[in-house]
Amino acid sequence: MTEVEIERRSRIVCPDCGHAKVEEMPTDACWFFYDCAGCGAVLRPKAGDCCVFCSYGSVPCPPVQLQRLGLGDGCCG
Repeated sequence: MTEVEIERRSRIVCPDCGHAKVEEMPTDACWFFYDCAGCGAVLRPKAGDCCVFCSYGSVPCPPVQLQRLGLGDGCCG
């Protein structure tokens, strides 16, 4: 069986100030809140998204990546 590679890093960009930071994404938990280091805004997922990585990241969270490959139930599911 071929091992599936998922991206573990995502670049989160604050919609308020544009500050960007690369974060390591957990595989066993969701981030529902994220404190922007640039302006202090508390980011929350957009409606329909499961976490801040799916809303503001360059790469969706690992569970969503797996779901898109047909290998999982999605985030926090």
